[in-house]
Amino acid sequence: MSDVVTETDLETWVAGLDSLFARVAGRFGRVEPRRQARAYLTGLLAPVERKNGWQLAEAAGDATPDRMQRLLNNACWDPEAVRDDLRSYVGEHLGHRDGVLVVDETGFVKKGTRSAGVQRQYSGTAGRVENCQLGVFLAYASPLGRALIDRALYLPKSWTGDPQRCAQAGIPDQVQFATKPTQATVMLARALDAGVPASWVTADEAYGQDSKFRTFCDQRRIGYVVAVPRNQTIGLGKGTARADTLTTQAPTEAWKRLSAGDGAKGPRLYDWARATLPATDEHRSRWLLIRRSITNPDELAFYLCAGGPGTTLDTLVRVAGARWAIEECFQQAKTETGLDHYQIRRYQPWYRHITLAMLAHAFLAVTAAHAPKAAATWSPSAQARSAVSWDT
Repeated sequence: MSDVVTETDLETWVAGLDSLFARVAGRFGRVEPRRQARAYLTGLLAPVERKNGWQLAEAAGDATPDRMQRLLNNACWDPEAVRDDLRSYVGEHLGHRDGVLVVDETGFVKKGTRSAGVQRQYSGTAGRVENCQLGVFLAYASPLGRALIDRALYLPKSWTGDPQRCAQAGIPDQVQFATKPTQATVMLARALDAGVPASWVTADEAYGQDSKFRTFCDQRRIGYVVAVPRNQTIGLGKGTARADTLTTQAPTEAWKRLSAGDGAKGPRLYDWARATLPATDEHRSRWLLIRRSITNPDELAFYLCAGGPGTTLDTLVRVAGARWAIEECFQQAKTETGLDHYQIRRYQPWYRHITLAMLAHAFLAVTAAHAPKAAATWSPSAQARSAVSWDT
């Protein structure tokens, strides 16, 4: 298939962008901010090196970044409403009954102490403690594609406990401290309440080890495959055991070699084993899922899972693998649509830039999904089987 961009391709892309912006245009009440929002979105999609105020202004033909800054800082529009439009756009074009909601965070390295939420804290993006902001994100992954659909700026207690500092950064008085898992459940609730077609939730240890996070998923009757640490305490009815202790009981025949999806170098193959845990709900089964490296058998990862009876091992593995989708979204959104290119300090402008960058990324995801060469195979079952028993 030729990679040459044809005039028809360009017309299709422009029509798609027109359609997307028509969806959100009404959120910008006046003509001037509406035009500037369109220019901002177009600039985020343009092949400029840094998508900051100056370069976006140059791409739009503005002599200074004043209009771009006004759009983020002073113009009258609600980024939450645009977020809702973005979520519906993704659900309409990428929605599938086997959809997975993926939670994770990413860091935005910053200088100084005035950017809302900034402090020295661990950033998985940098792989170390950095002076940074942290954003908690929700992505949607399906057989049709993946995109970011919600976001929350994490505010440490060093911020929420200092009203004067919050006021200087434009953080509303009603914003209180919330843990990252709490922020994640708020976003999940919004997505589920809005009818986003999803059968599963997946997240890393920071969220998986939080019992309130898992309880939320149980109460909402959505399946989950969440990473937990090796010392995670697991209820066994009349007792408890650590995840790594249970793993030592797995018989040799319990391990199955399966792919968690394709990576940059082909299928991500691991050995997997699953233990069925005592059920606490007759309509819902629980499992401990273990992933073992093929090249280093001592390298293990652990997941607590829940879902409807009948869920296969292959389904749980596929859902576990879907967590990488959000990392791909972060990389693409930062590289292609300037997710981390902002030069703003205040609370609301952060949400405005991040939302528009997510909207631009969603447009790219939807465009790719509807291109013939974007067709991909991804087949977790949507349907969900219960002391501990091992699949053999």
